Amino acid sequence: MHAPQHQRRWMVFLAFGLVYLFWGSTYLAIDIAVQTIPPGLMCGIRFSIAGLVILVVCALTGRKIFYSPKQIFLAAIVGLLLLMGGNLTLSYAELSVSSGLAALIIAITPLWFLVLDSLLLGDHHISRRGKAGLFLGIVGLFVLVWPELRAGSLGRRELFASLSLIGGSFSWALGSVLSKKWQSGMDHFSAIGWQITAAGVGNFIFAFLAEDVKHVNWSARSLAAVGYLVVCGSWIGYTAYIWLLDHAPTSKVSTYAYVNPVVAVFLGWLILHERVDRFILAGSAIVVLSVILVTSAKVKEKTVSEHLPAVEPAGD
Repeated sequence: MHAPQHQRRWMVFLAFGLVYLFWGSTYLAIDIAVQTIPPGLMCGIRFSIAGLVILVVCALTGRKIFYSPKQIFLAAIVGLLLLMGGNLTLSYAELSVSSGLAALIIAITPLWFLVLDSLLLGDHHISRRGKAGLFLGIVGLFVLVWPELRAGSLGRRELFASLSLIGGSFSWALGSVLSKKWQSGMDHFSAIGWQITAAGVGNFIFAFLAEDVKHVNWSARSLAAVGYLVVCGSWIGYTAYIWLLDHAPTSKVSTYAYVNPVVAVFLGWLILHERVDRFILAGSAIVVLSVILVTSAKVKEKTVSEHLPAVEPAGD
């Protein structure tokens, strides 16, 4: 009995590590990719390739991929909320605002998680210690980007991008909570395949309607960044994230919003030789402490009788 629990615990730790590392690196990859490829087109290419390959692999390994229209529709809604409402807005915002400021705004995502998790699920109640960790994470990110905020100013374009990130973070949190709520019996990886594919189609439609897709500079550097986003961002990072939503409270999963900017800053220092000062070191330390508080906090679960009847989780 203890062995499976121990194994699952290590799988949870591994999944957190994959999300923290690979999604932290996607800030840099997105910034490189959108330098020559329009954000909608970039997201369409990235998610279409990633989603279709996942569905093909599922079919080749004997997993069921065809489900009822309702099941596929619900998976598509989750994918659009997460990967179009969330990722597309981030990709556009990085054309106008720094990744540090974007990270600070996205840091409100865990707060959206707390609200939506309570309203739509109502099955998890994080302790005061955990809530303190969530707010401490925001403080850490503020310290992290304070020099940049103090030195810069927001124009109209930057303000619009910042506001869009608030909407994007809400869309991401809503999609995550609905993913947990709408466990409709689909195979876990097949559901991920349909989610990502739907996001690819949605982003392609947006790109052809709103972007200049006829005059794109297909630079090798941007294409390599898209390839990295497909493999590390979508196949590895997104799969680990959706798996975590089924195996850990959303309030704990949401700590990625605090860790990823720290990872992005240090990758920028390592790869692009960007400056790391005392504010970055202090902010990173505060963020790490906030994650320790949140992930170690006790989470109270309501009994089945206190809310809607339990639904069998999607098969792995």
